[in-house]
Amino acid sequence: MPSEAPAAKKIPWVKLTVVAAVLVGVAVLVAALLLRGSSWHEVLDRGRSLADQGMALIRSASPLVFFICMALLPALGVPVLAFILSAGPLWAEKLGMGQVILFSLLALTVNFTLTYFLARWALRPLLTKLVTRLGYKLPRAEEGDATGLIVIMRVTQGIPYCVQNYLLGLAEVPFGKYFRWTALLSLPQNVAAILFGEALINGKGKTVAMVAGLLVALVAVTHLVRRHYANKNKSAAA
Repeated sequence: MPSEAPAAKKIPWVKLTVVAAVLVGVAVLVAALLLRGSSWHEVLDRGRSLADQGMALIRSASPLVFFICMALLPALGVPVLAFILSAGPLWAEKLGMGQVILFSLLALTVNFTLTYFLARWALRPLLTKLVTRLGYKLPRAEEGDATGLIVIMRVTQGIPYCVQNYLLGLAEVPFGKYFRWTALLSLPQNVAAILFGEALINGKGKTVAMVAGLLVALVAVTHLVRRHYANKNKSAAA
């Protein structure tokens, strides 16, 4: 008998709608400025001015508030990269880059620990229903496969950081392995991204080039690690 065709994966309309709305909003704003006679240079200057005003508003709060938000808000879906890239430009002058990196790593550690426990216990029933309604199969870490699942999830590009955390919590991977591999694979890239953001905003061309090279090297290493575990899983399946 022919095997049944796999169920079609549902299109994530909510995500697509949000992305489309943001892009349309940006396009409308740019078009309005251009129609008013503004040049592309003036549009970029306006965008830079708005960004400076936003950063000044954030600086009016305390670093404690910023790093608490960095620890908690990504668990609600706020992009963690926004905090990582802005931490240096916002607070390096006041705290020193060493303390910025330290507080950022502490905040990120709190975040990936918190989201794991939310997915593993507190929000598990709700998240299970959500994943099922979206047409996805709930991941499950088999005995001995937890490390491979964690590594592949961490080094696969395109999956939002909070989604990785929640999926690994739902898969019930052991917390010790989750913590160890997340710290090993994610935190070095976060440090490089913090340095990159600070150098980029402050126009440090040489530092930008050096950190960009470091980021490329880290991404290449994670790609090799992913290939290793992918091949290992294929061999085990065979």
